[in-house]
Amino acid sequence: MSFHCGIIGLPNVGKSTLFNALVQSAKAAASNYPFCTIEPNFGTVIVPDKRFDFINQIYKPKKAIPAAIDFVDIAGLVKGASKGEGLGNQFLSHIREVDAVVHIVRCFENDDISHVYEKIDPKNDIEIVETELILKDLETISKIKEKMHKSSKSGDKKLLSELEIVEKLYKHLSDGRMAKYFTKNYDKEIKKVFKTYNLLTDKPVIYVANVGDNELKGNNYSDIVKQIADNEGAKCLILSVEMESEIAQLENEKEKEEFLVEMGLCESAVSRLIKESYSLLDLITFYTVNERELHSWTIKNGTKVPEAGGKIHTDFERGFICAEVIKFNDLYNIGNEHKLKEKGLLHITGKDYIVQDGDIIFYKFNV
Repeated sequence: MSFHCGIIGLPNVGKSTLFNALVQSAKAAASNYPFCTIEPNFGTVIVPDKRFDFINQIYKPKKAIPAAIDFVDIAGLVKGASKGEGLGNQFLSHIREVDAVVHIVRCFENDDISHVYEKIDPKNDIEIVETELILKDLETISKIKEKMHKSSKSGDKKLLSELEIVEKLYKHLSDGRMAKYFTKNYDKEIKKVFKTYNLLTDKPVIYVANVGDNELKGNNYSDIVKQIADNEGAKCLILSVEMESEIAQLENEKEKEEFLVEMGLCESAVSRLIKESYSLLDLITFYTVNERELHSWTIKNGTKVPEAGGKIHTDFERGFICAEVIKFNDLYNIGNEHKLKEKGLLHITGKDYIVQDGDIIFYKFNV
């Protein structure tokens, strides 16, 4: 199963340029006019992971496959998108298909790049996008509510209970509030039901404040975005999309490192965004390795070891016997698998073991 992050925002805020920087290609068009991106662009991005690089150095396998996450460049939303303005219905359906949202907001002045509403106003820009998403969710819940009303005439208690919650959710959305502020108050079982509704405003969000090259520490506009993110309990990254695009186009890693040092940066903001997106989806990485292949596997946090094995091959889950687990920190500190075994640091785990981020796992199975 792959995980998708959708890049959204108003037209002309830097979505396609950010996407290009992420996938290090010119796949997505990035021109100075609204609706330049009509079809969503998809790109698979490698997740920066120093642990993976270290394990690769220790085992030296013939092949190494890192963890990856998919990004989707979705065309700009405008007022009336929920009613079809600016090809809105098409764009909103693309957002429905992603697991998390990167909401990019324009926080720079540039007379050469037009603003769709002729004024730099991050708060208003965010409200326009969120309002359209809420209106679309209202439409979705209205249809669900109508269908449930008809079915509830049978007197099914479970259905009546769910209908009561749906009516409260409809009221919540009607008050102009995003679904996630409603769904967070319910237990896991009810949240699973909410998940089936696939609401646009129930998806986790990272805000990206796109500033000028000389404002990497932020400005008055990005302060507004940061405040909104803080109020929502969301992440906010400040970056210059243009600068990230320049970094992505450099020929090799050494050139990139030199550029970052020159700018006084430890790593590119795009690398941070990839890692934050991974974290936003509540994903973790575990590794399998032998002389032939090192492989990073992406799973949801809280996954038990047999289910994680099923990610590799169904036989690993179906015929699971046990798993031998090395903790990455142990390998890093000792630097040798043989010495780890001598020290008793190769852990034998059963089917109830919950995989931890960074685990190196050797499966034992029989089918």
